[in-house]
Amino acid sequence: MEYYIEYLRGLREDHDLTQKEVAEILGTSQTMYARYERGANEMPIRHLVTLCKYYHVSADTVLGLNQKRR
Repeated sequence: MEYYIEYLRGLREDHDLTQKEVAEILGTSQTMYARYERGANEMPIRHLVTLCKYYHVSADTVLGLNQKRR
């Protein structure tokens, strides 16, 4: 599973949101959002941007790009 999928699920749970509530924020269905969280579909960039703004985090953080590499 990709890092960003786990990170976004964690953010959703930390904010006590349901998949349906996040789907409404994104303007998509709960079923489609669930597919994003399972990794069955890739999340469109526009949705990533929307969630980064909503949660006040950078895309680099969500994508794991600011982690130290070994």
